[in-house]
Amino acid sequence: MVILPLAPFRITYILMNKNFTLLISLISTFLISESAHSQSWEVYDTKIQLQSRLIYDEIDLLSETVRIGKTGKELSLLSSDLRPAVALVGTEIYQYLEPWILVKGPNGIGAFHEYGQQVLPLEYEKIQTYFNMLLASKGNEYWLFQRGRNKTTYLGELDEAKITNTGLIIIRKGNEYSLPLSPNPDKTFELLSDNDGEFVLAKEASGFGLINREGDYVLDPIIEMLQHTHGNFYYGYNQNQYLLIEGNDIKSNIRYNSFHKITFENDIMLEYIHGKLRRVMEGDGILLDDVGMTAVNKIGKDLYNVHFRDARIGLLGKKGWLVQPMLEVDEIKFGNEGLYPAKSKGAFGFVNSAGTWVIKPQYAETTLFSEKIAAYKTGLSWGLISSAGELVSDPIWEEIKPFDKGLAIAKANGKYFLLNTYGAPLNTEGFDDIYRTVDGYFMVEKSGKTGLLNSEGSEVIPTEFEWLRRERKNFVIVQKEGLTGVISEAGEIILPLAYEKILVDWVNEQIFTKTNYVPTVIQTVEEPSKKNKKGA
Repeated sequence: MVILPLAPFRITYILMNKNFTLLISLISTFLISESAHSQSWEVYDTKIQLQSRLIYDEIDLLSETVRIGKTGKELSLLSSDLRPAVALVGTEIYQYLEPWILVKGPNGIGAFHEYGQQVLPLEYEKIQTYFNMLLASKGNEYWLFQRGRNKTTYLGELDEAKITNTGLIIIRKGNEYSLPLSPNPDKTFELLSDNDGEFVLAKEASGFGLINREGDYVLDPIIEMLQHTHGNFYYGYNQNQYLLIEGNDIKSNIRYNSFHKITFENDIMLEYIHGKLRRVMEGDGILLDDVGMTAVNKIGKDLYNVHFRDARIGLLGKKGWLVQPMLEVDEIKFGNEGLYPAKSKGAFGFVNSAGTWVIKPQYAETTLFSEKIAAYKTGLSWGLISSAGELVSDPIWEEIKPFDKGLAIAKANGKYFLLNTYGAPLNTEGFDDIYRTVDGYFMVEKSGKTGLLNSEGSEVIPTEFEWLRRERKNFVIVQKEGLTGVISEAGEIILPLAYEKILVDWVNEQIFTKTNYVPTVIQTVEEPSKKNKKGA
């Protein structure tokens, strides 16, 4: 690895003796052949002041502090001044899972800590990571590295091993499970099941229980049936009682118990009293207690259509009714801005939270309201209506996306347009595609070229680049004819279109530019037949 000074890199040889000419020529040829395919990187600050020049094939910015340099088949972890600090042995970065750098080599993958310590050799097929440990495997053999102990332990030949989301290790050999990092590592279980909560579901001959992140029981294994629902909640059955249990780091709590039947299917818990549906349950108790229910259908996360014997249907949310039960409706969807798409006799309209039709069912399909405007579909085309049910646009569009800050993206005849809140297109000529950026700008494509519109739909960068990325205000990375540069939104050149690649690290206020680099070698040979003149 070579770190270049700020000045251009030149090698000058002044030969005073003919006998050295061949030697110097050989040295020069060697230097050129070694460096001709190298890549030069220039590092600027955010004021575009040159800080340094580097020679690497590639530079990867994995995080604010982790930078990787690659030259040939060599990888290096770079220091803060971008010099090689630690050789990473492998040939490519396999994955970066903070604080672990997984590196791939010809014999497998290994791991380095982001501070530079190699903790696993490059010989494994898979590596699972956690904050302070790694679980590595080759075939059915497993090893565990614990950073606190700075030690790798061989776990043996196993059928399965995994790290839970709380940092426990579950291993399985045959039909036996165990927790090698628990206070009782040799204890075996009939089942150990991880979930998105903070507790492991365990089963022994005596029953089911819950184990915390330290490997201790917080619910003794005495429950006849237990399964995870969501978060730290569990649904169980024991001694003819149905139970809703909440996990706790010290001792789990039974939040609800009943001798009446509770079912848990399709992610819905329902309680039946004397064979009739009576309650909709949630993790820690009763969500809805009402008579006359016949069915509950889940339509989304914490969203349910509840059906009644008298043909009413309501929309139930996590905190109660979003739409009161109403007649003459087949289904009610999640809504926005106080209006909910609802279907009746095959047509969609909108209802309010009281279960009253605000816009009568008359459309084949609708979207949610956004900025008091929704799209509706009749036949194969889409139009726009206001929240008062007034027509904003006739159905002439193939697609209409939601409004945001007064503009929507719509498609017609295979081309994309920006629409204002009156349903009028801002651009007379359609684009091949339009993408809304996170900061409200629009990237547009036409004939394979890319440009940029501002949040009001006005062109700020013409559609003439192969690609572009708006890093921040007045700093847009663009590529044209294979070369990359930076321009402002007014088209002013910040960095010329002369680079292969540009990387930006805003936290450390550094801009990395990559170019081809061929060192200049100058040979000055003075023939021995000529003598130096005095004073020369």
